[in-house]
Amino acid sequence: MPINGTTPRPLDVPRGLAGVVVTDTALGDVRGREGFYHYRQYSAVELAHSRGFEDVWHLMFYGELPDTARLAAFTARTAALRRLPEDVAAALPAIARACAGSGPLAGLRTALSLLGASAGLRPLYDIDADHRRTDALAACAAVPTLLTALYRLGRGLEPVEPRDDLPYAANYLHMLTGEEPDPERARAVERYLVSTVDHGFNASTFTARVIASTGADLAACLVGAVGALSGPLHGGAPSRALDTLDAIGTADRIDPWIRERILAGDRIMGFGHPVYRTEDPRSRMLRGIAEEFGGPLVDFAVQVEARVEAILAELKPGRELHTNVEFYAGVVMELCGLPRAMFTPTFAAARVVGWSANILEQAEDSKIIRPAARYTGPPPPQPVPAR
Repeated sequence: MPINGTTPRPLDVPRGLAGVVVTDTALGDVRGREGFYHYRQYSAVELAHSRGFEDVWHLMFYGELPDTARLAAFTARTAALRRLPEDVAAALPAIARACAGSGPLAGLRTALSLLGASAGLRPLYDIDADHRRTDALAACAAVPTLLTALYRLGRGLEPVEPRDDLPYAANYLHMLTGEEPDPERARAVERYLVSTVDHGFNASTFTARVIASTGADLAACLVGAVGALSGPLHGGAPSRALDTLDAIGTADRIDPWIRERILAGDRIMGFGHPVYRTEDPRSRMLRGIAEEFGGPLVDFAVQVEARVEAILAELKPGRELHTNVEFYAGVVMELCGLPRAMFTPTFAAARVVGWSANILEQAEDSKIIRPAARYTGPPPPQPVPAR
């Protein structure tokens, strides 16, 4: 903050802003040393076990869990927003063709931008809180429709229309597969979606808030968040973690495969987290869901987890490295029949609610986020050379 009208003195901070508090939030927090995270005042894992996606969506947007009547009204309101404007739906085949080599998440960036333009979304700076929330509800409801349509179009299939009678997760599976969703799988996916709605000031959430601080419209904020999420070091790891299990193949290959990668300095996808210094509570919950299904894939994943942690403890003593959310997320989504190309998009279908809640909160603060950088190039000013 400026002092007496003067420019504040730059402060050196850790690389990546690790541990730097940049604002206040009432939306939730991640306690890395405790292995705990929460949405507002409730444990996120407990919410995933006991509540549905719409409950948590309402909590994030309105600050309270809905009673039965409010939940019914909210569910009906958001279900009615799932259908896309005609001009947006008409453009999706071209977007899917253009993104054939990069997938639905890349297509979502373009589709969200088009959705915002089609809806005439105004800058957050120019509208009140109720208007902002209305825009956010519409965008969140549309994201699963956009993602599933882009996936199906990319494979020569017709999009499946959303159903108003299905809750968020079951409708997502229906639009993805075109089939009546299996209740057990739908509930497993819903628990995954609830567990990934929000997770502190991660890269994509912070990106959304930086853009919101400029007063831009909601779609612009969400497009930036999707771009950040697409990075392999952020949301792009669930399918890569499952690819690791495929690459290992059999139990007798676990130790040599893992040792070779660790000694080479390679990262083991699905392990480690920048905040947690104990087991990731999301991984613990998802492992439990996977074990409810059971089967060879789950048994192998549990075995790989145990050996990776043991080998890491041997080769890198003193470091706390455990499975993160991506490791068992991939297993659960595979068991629920989701194609690997939709693993990270499914993450986005949940996180869009957390992004939007953060955007709404940031929009209440008129201060633009504008940090400084340390210049390390050649000393200026130098003469401009003649041609």
